[in-house]
Amino acid sequence: MSWPACLATDSEAISRAWDYLRITGPVLGPFDAWLVTHGLRTLELRVARHNANALAVARLLEGNSAVARVHYPGLTSHSAHDLARRQMKGFGGMLSVELHGGEQAGLKFASRLRLFVPATSLGGVESLVQFPATLARITEQERLASGIQPGLVRLSVGCENEADLLEDVEQALAG
Repeated sequence: MSWPACLATDSEAISRAWDYLRITGPVLGPFDAWLVTHGLRTLELRVARHNANALAVARLLEGNSAVARVHYPGLTSHSAHDLARRQMKGFGGMLSVELHGGEQAGLKFASRLRLFVPATSLGGVESLVQFPATLARITEQERLASGIQPGLVRLSVGCENEADLLEDVEQALAG
């Protein structure tokens, strides 16, 4: 059993502690703590599925003529593949793809996806898509300088069935 903590010190230390708690948050509530514990039990399985699905999607995209470039460290064509292979057990569920045809092609691809839900918060168990060229509130020069090409689409590949994801990506590219 844990007991509530008490901070008995000078007002400056209490002020620093209070600022820290405002930024990091206090103790989780019971339900939130249960959700974290519950989620941790399947984390390894979910991460393995994210990794496998993202690699399959990246490979599919890399082989498609509509695609100019795929950014995913799990691909041997990625400039940091060897480094990623040495440092990582898996390559994650996030990837970016640049499509030939610029902004129009990227928007069309992103809007035709059925399983990938448009979202700005990437990283859930469901597959998500983001089209950064229309989200960023910066000039075109600033976007290009930061590596956001007009046809760039970001995918957070989730835990759905791999064949379903690949079929979805293929039909979106074909349209």
